Amino acid sequence: MKIVSIIVLPIVVLLIVLYGYIKKIDIYASFLNGAKEGMEIVVNIAPAILAMVFAVNIFLDSNVLNFILMPINKIMHFPSEILSLAFLRPISGTASLSIMTNIFKIYGPDSFYGRLSSVLQGCTDTTIYVIALYYGSIKVSKTRYTVFVGLMADLVGIVMAFILTNIFF
Repeated sequence: MKIVSIIVLPIVVLLIVLYGYIKKIDIYASFLNGAKEGMEIVVNIAPAILAMVFAVNIFLDSNVLNFILMPINKIMHFPSEILSLAFLRPISGTASLSIMTNIFKIYGPDSFYGRLSSVLQGCTDTTIYVIALYYGSIKVSKTRYTVFVGLMADLVGIVMAFILTNIFF
């Protein structure tokens, strides 16, 4: 299997070059055009990424999350890290991975909380980040329904993560 993974990429490149030669396409010019378009996409996406990273860092550094989740933690009797993970996952994948790593260090990856955090990561997506990134890159400003549906899907994922982890673990 290792030899297949080493050979596949060069074969694909060779097939593309061969196809371009047969169709009499200037492969190098096509490659340069593709690279140029890729750079334009990066330039369009960069402000959205910077704005999202800046907003997430301000949110995390303000400790508003602990203030919001404190009453919920008292009711549900879950560690604050679990609810922080559930709350931050739709906003930032990196922040949620950091929280999950911390849960693994404290409780262990095979503990109930470790498994719950893993299932939470798999059942949800970085909805707000994705919407900000992709809609920001193509300059779409009306995201109301997309945000609502995405966050509802994340809420269902969070609830199902708690239910499934309780059933199976």
